[in-house]
Amino acid sequence: MKIRVLQVGPIGTNCYLLEDETTNSAAIVDPGGEGKRILDLVQSDGMDVKLILLTHAHFDHTGGVAELHKALPDVPVYLHPADAELLGSQVFPAIGVPTVPYDEGDTLKLGSLTISVLHTPGHTPGGVCLKVGNALFTGDTLFQGSMGRTDFAGGSYEQIMASLKRLAALPGDYHVLPGHMGTSTLEAERKSNYYMQEAMG
Repeated sequence: MKIRVLQVGPIGTNCYLLEDETTNSAAIVDPGGEGKRILDLVQSDGMDVKLILLTHAHFDHTGGVAELHKALPDVPVYLHPADAELLGSQVFPAIGVPTVPYDEGDTLKLGSLTISVLHTPGHTPGGVCLKVGNALFTGDTLFQGSMGRTDFAGGSYEQIMASLKRLAALPGDYHVLPGHMGTSTLEAERKSNYYMQEAMG
């Protein structure tokens, strides 16, 4: 398993390339813009894109989807239905392609890898985190030392607290790969993240 990160789009959202080197299969997580640049990097790695995975539907995480879909029309784009329902509104602009629903407890196969879906609402109603191996893609639910905003339409402080409490309770440690800022570990966030500690309390 190999993970690469690119900062894309107008505010430098973290877009991740999850690659299974045993089968040359790749998933793109949160293509927030610059679809051609993302695709060029995947292809330079010799990878075949099988999945496009959205942690939520804010524009800075979906802005590159249409360009990728044009180049990869057969690759499914996954999005939680609670966010898919809101597409076309100001905070959740239409992404121009059909999406496939995924929800709590679902698993997706990427070559030899298994990706588990955790529904973690709060930043948006359909926010998800994606767990694969020792990596946890947290979107805008959990940041290094912080958490996602809840003051946008569809946000809920109570829900994000419940989501952070749930993440804190995951057994063991994970590499935390958030939608913005630097990476962290779940254990570091348990020990030093004020919001996660509030949630745990």
